[in-house]
Amino acid sequence: MTSAGVVLGDRFARELPELAVRWQAESVPEARLLVLNEPLAVELGLDPDWLRGPDGVGLLTGTVLPPGAVPVAQAYAGHQFGGYVPRLGDGRALLLGELTTPGGELRDLHLKGSGPTPFARGGDGLAAVGPMLREYIVGEGMHALGIPTTRALAVVATGRSVQRETLLPGAVLARVARSHLRVGTFQYAASTGDPGLLRRLADHAIARHHPQAAQADNRYLALFDAVVAAQADLVARWMLVGFVHGVMNTDNTTISGETIDYGPCAFMEAYHPETVFSSIDTWGRYAYGNQPTIMGWNLARFAETLLPLIHDDQDTAIALAQVRLQEFGPRFQAALDAGMRAKLGLPAGLAEDVATPLMNDLIALLAANRVDFTSFFRRLGRAARGEVEPVRAMFGVDPAGFDDWLARWRALEPDAAVMDRVNPAYIPRNHLVEEALAAATAGDLAPLHRLVEAIRAPYDERPGFERYAEPAPEDFGPYQTFCGT
Repeated sequence: MTSAGVVLGDRFARELPELAVRWQAESVPEARLLVLNEPLAVELGLDPDWLRGPDGVGLLTGTVLPPGAVPVAQAYAGHQFGGYVPRLGDGRALLLGELTTPGGELRDLHLKGSGPTPFARGGDGLAAVGPMLREYIVGEGMHALGIPTTRALAVVATGRSVQRETLLPGAVLARVARSHLRVGTFQYAASTGDPGLLRRLADHAIARHHPQAAQADNRYLALFDAVVAAQADLVARWMLVGFVHGVMNTDNTTISGETIDYGPCAFMEAYHPETVFSSIDTWGRYAYGNQPTIMGWNLARFAETLLPLIHDDQDTAIALAQVRLQEFGPRFQAALDAGMRAKLGLPAGLAEDVATPLMNDLIALLAANRVDFTSFFRRLGRAARGEVEPVRAMFGVDPAGFDDWLARWRALEPDAAVMDRVNPAYIPRNHLVEEALAAATAGDLAPLHRLVEAIRAPYDERPGFERYAEPAPEDFGPYQTFCGT
């Protein structure tokens, strides 16, 4: 297989040239494949053996492209920590093009760390090994948990040093997504004042992600409604596994409903709604418990961009959009409640006036006792089978309160098998991610491969993986994450 055997479409660049700047990846001094996501390669119809060869590594760094490929840096705007930036764009990234899977679906092949573009805003356009491998680890963990996500196809070391706080080994990430359309893409298009561009962008998003909207009486209102539904489900899924995104800017809010950008993200261990990991989120804007509110805010910004398409009369457009936006809260809550009922193994049809107080009381107990979120639900499944002591031991602050709750819960005869299917034993725990990244930066990939092996089957407890189910040691915290730029 040669590079000519890979076909990269240019649909985004062709249909939306105003949002695309043709660009080339920088040359790579000494390319060396660090990790290749073979299961994903197969899903995409790519030959893993070929990808490991020189032409394949060339594709993964953007330096050897098939005929007809049109790599572009994408333009977008965004609210970053609440402040609007009118021109962001792919400062260190390139959309190489769209792959068509064997099943006929489109997937973006996108690079990160491939050199500065016209959107670089003074940045070096590069990336370090550690943050790019973080994208690989966390993306695979999220995918295995059933959470819509971008995924890393490969991480390639470049042989170039990158200056951050210290000199770090450089890398390029090859990322796959259903698309890289964001709320920020629409903000940029709306800011141009070109209604034709905005309409073409919306039609592109409908065709690619929400084709059912094309059949609606008001296709652009239906597009907004579809994105509201997708993001309500996504954030509920984050909350149910304790995931903290850390940088929920509008340019990181996808139209597809996929999770994107694993920079300052982490998984909460001791439960608390104010949990923050990002080093730059000093006000807790993107704290764990704030994520639903922030997503609602981001979707309001999306609605603003669509108003000219929703109706010619602005007041009418606002009223129509507000009705759909108000559905975000109930949709999110319904998804969260359904997920929490499954995590607790509650019987189908259990009355809301029984289930809701039970769930709310538990959340209060978890916060008061600083209980490890993931371990608690896994041990609770054992309690459903009669093995109560491991979970009781987690409530040192208020054991009596938990005993009362436990009795109420057990009286409902929870289903342990259901619980084990939705409560992971293994997540990308922060201390294990850092351990793997430190080792990989120093040249040892074994800890990373072992961690990925654990999290790719998160619900299946296996001998030899005990440490991957344990919380961080006490001397690990407090934990901070960084954006990598």
